[in-house]
Amino acid sequence: MTSSDLYPVSRLAAVQEATAKAGLDALLLTPGPDLRYVSGYDAKPLERLTCLVVPASGEAYMMVPRLELPAAQASPASRLGLEFVAWDETDDPYAIAAARLGRAAKVGLADRMWAMSSLRFREALPETEQVLAGSVLRELRMRKSPAETAALREAGQAIDSVHRQVPGLLRAGRTEREVAKDIAEAILASGHATVDFVIVASGPNGASPHHDVSDRVIQAGEPVVVDIGGQLHNGYCSDSTRTYSVGEPPAEFAAYYEVLRRAQDAACAAVRPGVSCESIDAAAREIIAEAGYGEYFVHRTGHGIGIETHEEPYIVSGNGEPLEPGFAFSVEPGIYLPGRHGARIEDIVVCAESGGERMNNTPRELVIV
Repeated sequence: MTSSDLYPVSRLAAVQEATAKAGLDALLLTPGPDLRYVSGYDAKPLERLTCLVVPASGEAYMMVPRLELPAAQASPASRLGLEFVAWDETDDPYAIAAARLGRAAKVGLADRMWAMSSLRFREALPETEQVLAGSVLRELRMRKSPAETAALREAGQAIDSVHRQVPGLLRAGRTEREVAKDIAEAILASGHATVDFVIVASGPNGASPHHDVSDRVIQAGEPVVVDIGGQLHNGYCSDSTRTYSVGEPPAEFAAYYEVLRRAQDAACAAVRPGVSCESIDAAAREIIAEAGYGEYFVHRTGHGIGIETHEEPYIVSGNGEPLEPGFAFSVEPGIYLPGRHGARIEDIVVCAESGGERMNNTPRELVIV
C-alpha cells in the first residue's frame, strides 16, 4: 500500500460534495485525524495555525505557518494540487482565512480542533455558525476502502505478533509495569510508529476495564487482562485484548471465561451487511446475561477504528444504524467481578459482503502461562 492508496486524491472531491450536501459553506480542518484523513498530512499540533480549508465549492487551500511549509509540501497533501497559504509570525492567520471565506453562514470545525483555535475562528467569523466536521466526514470515514481494510489487516497482524510474545513476558513475581514496558518495546519492534496504550491488569485490577498499569506484583494463579494497541506509520490503528492466566486460574474465573468466549464468537458471527450495530451488542450481551453475568458487562461491545482507535460506528444498544461493507470496529465483550478479577476478548472486525472478517487471529481460548 502507498499513501496514494490510503489517502487518494479523489477523497477531497468527495469531501467537498459531502460538505455541500450537508449545507455547510466549508470545513476547517486543523491537525488531527480529520486533516490526515482528507489530505494525508500528519501535521504537528502547534499553537501556530495549520488549517485545511475545504469550501463546498471552489478550490481548497491550506493555511500553514511559513516554518512548516516545507513539511506540508513534502506530505501527501502536495498531490492534491492545493494552494499552500504560508503566513508569517506577525500575521493573523484566522483573519486571513476569514477574509478568504467571505460571508460563510455555517462551517464545520475538525472534531479534534483545539478550543483555542475554535474560539479564534469564532472571533474572526462572528456571524458564522460552527458545527462539527464529523457530521460531514463520519459517512466517509466509516466506510473503509479496500486499501484501508488492508491497512487494518496489517495492523492486526502486527499486534497479533506482540500478543504471541506475551506468554513469555508474564510470570509471577513481575510487576504489571515491568511487563508493560516489555510489551511497549515489542509493539514498536512489530512495525508500529507509536504505542497508544498498554493495559496489563492482574488479579483484582482486571475488574477495571480501563486499568492502565501499576507496580502491583503479579501472583501465581491470577488472570491478567492485556489490552494493547498503537498506530502504524501509515496512520491506521491496532487494538486487541487477550486474557491470560499465570498458572491455573480460580474455577469461578474459568467458568465465566468460557461464557465470555462464546459471547465474543457469537457477536463476531452476527456481523454482516444490514444487521444493526446494536444487534451485534445484543448477540454478546444476551449470552452473558443468560449465564448470570449481565451486571458485570459494563461497557459497549465495540467501537469503530481506523486512523483513530475510537471512532464511529459504536457497537452499543440504541445504535440502530445498519452495518455496511467496509465498516470496521472492535468486538470486545467483558466480564468484570469487582475486587476479584475480570476478562475481555477483543478482535477488530471488518464487515464484508459475506460477513465479518476478523483482523486478529491469536488464540481466544484462555492461555495459561
